Amino acid sequence: MTSDPEALRRLHEIALLRRVRDRIDREFAQPLDVEALARGVNMSAGHLSRRFRATYGESPYSYLMTRRIERAMALLRRGDLSVTEVCFTVGCSSLGTFSTRFTELVGMSPSAYRRWAAESIDGELPSCHAKQVVRPIRNREAREVPAG
Repeated sequence: MTSDPEALRRLHEIALLRRVRDRIDREFAQPLDVEALARGVNMSAGHLSRRFRATYGESPYSYLMTRRIERAMALLRRGDLSVTEVCFTVGCSSLGTFSTRFTELVGMSPSAYRRWAAESIDGELPSCHAKQVVRPIRNREAREVPAG
């Protein structure tokens, strides 16, 4: 263990940021905002956002939306809920915002994704492999998927 105060402060901060990330992973379907996440670790919202981005490469909100979209993708592949039901199940309160973020991260709308998944994946890949193939990606990394 180090006795360097700066190193100890940084380790403590990383532990707090990990708690925030773990909370997002657990409670992604709950109403979460940066202010509430910051209060949970006694940081200001601005400081949390800056440090979270520096540590994990994206803002807490972006990380939250990625978790929600990942879950939405699984629910859409399952096929028994409407897009609107999926939207609210994963914690989004606006169908428009959900659809926009989904399209940004996945490269197609939720409805198009459901159709594509039903045609491309259903029964062809084990679910553990399907999850890797259909993981959400940032818009700049989006792959070209033919419109069906």
